[in-house]
Amino acid sequence: MLVVPAIDLLGGRCVRLHQGDYAQAETYDLDPIEVAQGFVAAGAQRIHLVDLDAARTGSATNRAVIGAIRKAVEVLVEVGGGIRSDDDVKALIDQGVDRLVVGTVLVKNPERVAGWAARFGAKFVAGIDARDGEVKVSGWEEGSALQDVDLAARCRRLGLISIVYTNIARDGTLGGPDLERTLLVAEAAGLPVILSGGIASLDDFETIRRADHPLLAGVITGKALYKNRIDLAEVIAKYQDNRHGGLW
Repeated sequence: MLVVPAIDLLGGRCVRLHQGDYAQAETYDLDPIEVAQGFVAAGAQRIHLVDLDAARTGSATNRAVIGAIRKAVEVLVEVGGGIRSDDDVKALIDQGVDRLVVGTVLVKNPERVAGWAARFGAKFVAGIDARDGEVKVSGWEEGSALQDVDLAARCRRLGLISIVYTNIARDGTLGGPDLERTLLVAEAAGLPVILSGGIASLDDFETIRRADHPLLAGVITGKALYKNRIDLAEVIAKYQDNRHGGLW
């Protein structure tokens, strides 16, 4: 698997939410740029950035911080949160962002996403965030009446190259990953899937490794790093496979 450390940005600062609840944002007194550089020093080949302000409002963004992180590291950078317009896509691509994670617009205007993929190429990743199987949008604050596996099944046709799947009920809880649902989404899509949410320990990585599923391509971890529950360099040395991460 590829081990993908996460930086969630709210008001320009590193935070972690509990189950996507903005009222339960835990802020860390850390410089996001230095955090990203530390991840690279530990061996990370890919960094996952989330603009929580943009995800929630579609307007306020952390784009200056994202641009500074992109300039500061020489690894693949993916960004999710609030990517809903042509201007959003162009601005992030102009900043050198390698992968754009689309969620709300994928549900509300899938053909727009297909147009972006046709125009800009293999840069777009589906961000499927679900609670009890229902996809949530707009910073996880709105329902969609759409099942995660049904959305996953559409992704290849739209030109998406992979999926980041998050069980919202596990995110930020350190309660363990939802491997079962992640694999259902992977099989429905027939695309590489990055598991997100709930990672708490080395045991979780061992469980994922033992699943040995060909479409389970990576794991995002955030809160466990900030809480010093895992050592990124140790996890990467033990579990990371760098061979295919640049393709998806």
